[in-house]
Amino acid sequence: MAFSADELRVLRRALAHALQTTPHPAPLGAPGPERSQDIQEYLRLAEAVDEAVREGGRLRAFLLADLARYRDALPGSAPGYLAQLAEALSAGHVPGPDDLAALRSLTARPAGPAERERRGALLRHCEHLAEQSVRTRLRALPGGLSAARDGREPEPERKPEPERKPRPAPSPSKAPRRDRPIPTPGEVFPPRRRPAPPPESRTA
Repeated sequence: MAFSADELRVLRRALAHALQTTPHPAPLGAPGPERSQDIQEYLRLAEAVDEAVREGGRLRAFLLADLARYRDALPGSAPGYLAQLAEALSAGHVPGPDDLAALRSLTARPAGPAERERRGALLRHCEHLAEQSVRTRLRALPGGLSAARDGREPEPERKPEPERKPRPAPSPSKAPRRDRPIPTPGEVFPPRRRPAPPPESRTA
């Protein structure tokens, strides 16, 4: 029986909860034979789960390293890369930009109808997994839940604008005087006087 990484974490929490909530059959709270046997079984199962988690981590690291080697050898290693990618996905691998770019490149290359359909289906599956991973990370951000539902990135947190201080009122000495009449345009711009003609020269 195989468990995913999430299922193993749930199982570990269930075991820890069972160890804390197992009833005490003895009246004074001393562990009886049945409780001691249950505790030993829980501990052995917890150790097996921990070992499975460690083994899963080692297997996943090996698969990712092997997947990177196949990806670097594309397009000649296309059959092996696709098989390795499918195995890594079944082990919980979330495809990254390198995998998506490699799949798009392989999908664009000439191939038979069956192989083209296989590559396209794998590409759509990887795009779906990558989108789900992005949405999960967005929901963990402040204000990211509503944005993730709409398919948008969360808006950046806006900083409060600095409070504007009111301008000081002008002092009485600088205030404009209201008792002085407003000058007319003729006073501001007086008419220019025409220059007098030069005196005529007298002939002898």
